Amino acid sequence: MKNIFIAFLFGIAGLLVPASAYAAPFVGPCPAGQRPTATGCEVIPAAGGGGINIGLVTQYSSGILALINQVFVPVLFAIAFLTFLYGVYKYFILGAANEAERAKGRDFVLWGIIGFVVILSVWGLVAIVGRTFGLQAGGTAPAAPTL
Repeated sequence: MKNIFIAFLFGIAGLLVPASAYAAPFVGPCPAGQRPTATGCEVIPAAGGGGINIGLVTQYSSGILALINQVFVPVLFAIAFLTFLYGVYKYFILGAANEAERAKGRDFVLWGIIGFVVILSVWGLVAIVGRTFGLQAGGTAPAAPTL
């Protein structure tokens, strides 16, 4: 019985393997800067034989910027704010009569404020560098210098 089952599996595999050779070629939408081929998408070479295909870079950079601005920065602000609130709670409510607890609460408040300052400073620095070099979100890449 076992031999019949194995022979059946090999028979089915023998029928399916040649059929897979006649599979339909890939036809579907490709990202910007790519063209469809029989097996998938391939990068369109840049004119002049070199350089960076900016179409490929912008599709990833806009997604990364959106992730940072819409997810990462608000989460960091929330963590800093919760740290600050926990420090206030620990200082005024939990440690109202205990000086050691008040000192811990003061430390949490300090770290929450430091977190706000660091986040805002880095965010401002990124904005300054982006505007200086013309790298604004959703914009186009700056033109390459010519001689």
